[in-house]
Amino acid sequence: MLYSEKVMDHFQNPRNVGKIEDADGVGEVGNARCGDIMKMYLKIDDDQVITDCKFNTFGCGSAIATSSMATEMIRGKKVSEALELSNRAVVEALDGLPAHKIHCSVLAEEAVKAAVKDYYDRNGIEYDPSLFKEKPDCESCTL
Repeated sequence: MLYSEKVMDHFQNPRNVGKIEDADGVGEVGNARCGDIMKMYLKIDDDQVITDCKFNTFGCGSAIATSSMATEMIRGKKVSEALELSNRAVVEALDGLPAHKIHCSVLAEEAVKAAVKDYYDRNGIEYDPSLFKEKPDCESCTL
């Protein structure tokens, strides 16, 4: 089988789909070449804990599954912990992805980071710009 049971479950029953109207941070990432676009919404409390997160993803099943898993992995975590989320961790949590779908996990990581950066920018919170470096495009995505 090409996809793990976890990938299929998160694709067929994605968690946290939708939009947070009064989100504290919103990040949108995508790549026209691979056709996947992810939008991540974060609700963050005064202690910088992510109390809610939702996503909208236009893309393949792997893009939906990685978005879903990423929201599950950062909900209830401090913003600083969410920034540590790696595409590798998302892939491992889904029990693997085919090599040609690894870029979806990279987009999930980028979407979380873009939403956190938006939160920082909106609230005038200083941060290390190197945390938000541009990632490689789909042609060079790797674990």
